[in-house]
Amino acid sequence: MSDFYIDPKIYKGRPDEKRSAKEEKVYDLLDELSIEYLRVDHSPADTIEDCKKVEQVIGVQICKNLFLTNRTKTCFYILLMPASKAFKTSVVSKILGTSRLSFASEEYMKEFLDITPGSVSIMGLMNDKDKRVKLAVDRDIAESEYIRCHPCINTSTLKIKKEDIFDKFLPFIQHEAIIIDIDS
Repeated sequence: MSDFYIDPKIYKGRPDEKRSAKEEKVYDLLDELSIEYLRVDHSPADTIEDCKKVEQVIGVQICKNLFLTNRTKTCFYILLMPASKAFKTSVVSKILGTSRLSFASEEYMKEFLDITPGSVSIMGLMNDKDKRVKLAVDRDIAESEYIRCHPCINTSTLKIKKEDIFDKFLPFIQHEAIIIDIDS
């Protein structure tokens, strides 16, 4: 039996109580950009089973958020893809035209995105001031109505309209999405 707790209530906007600085920074930017979002709070979502429970409450499919690097550690990516698809490094590497991808280290995650393992999120790109990390998005996610992500910490999950991510958030932080097709 899991000790995973999820608040069954869906909240609109930022929490009333103070949160960590990195989480507050996400809410500040979303508010500044007039991006509406729904939020579900929960204990740390560390497993796919935990994420499925969040999915049942928030109503948006699980999205894998993978932080990757090439063999020489010169190119970094956040990859958003449906949880239902398998990540095959050789396939994704070929699509992106880079040497074999692997998971990037916690040190790079902290340095470039100010996030920790388990909290990888498109929102972390707001901390990528030197534009070291590219965003790759599977077409199934790019064509969905909503994007589901953490606010740089895996104790809350946000539901944001895809158009707000692609038309407001990404241009503001000066990042573009590379849309890719990963077979199931």
